[in-house]
Amino acid sequence: MIKVAAAIIENDEGFILIARRRKGKSQEGLWEFPGGKLEEGEDPAACLKRELMEEMRIEIAPYEQLSTNDHRYGDLHIHLIAYRARFTGGTIELIDHDDYRWVRIKELKEFQFAPADIKFVELLSQSC
Repeated sequence: MIKVAAAIIENDEGFILIARRRKGKSQEGLWEFPGGKLEEGEDPAACLKRELMEEMRIEIAPYEQLSTNDHRYGDLHIHLIAYRARFTGGTIELIDHDDYRWVRIKELKEFQFAPADIKFVELLSQSC
């Protein structure tokens, strides 16, 4: 099982950051909440700060765990941990993605998300 963290990043206007996985990556063309694999012994919040700086060149402040989701992609079993976070700085540069959007929670269902992220879309949609 691989442990992965995902960030539900909100800006000052209340929009959520989503990103589309670029061609050639697993789940290419699908939208996700950005994040990445936890390194050995790494805390999910620390992982998210590191991954968002590496993958998008932005700074975030994770503040609350939203939920978890165990999902299988064939033989690959991931344990996805979603954290709410605030956008705190930087200008987005896409490294692992080919597009990004700042969207309202009510707009999330208009996008085709990676299967492991759908649980979080549903949880967020229930809150608005």
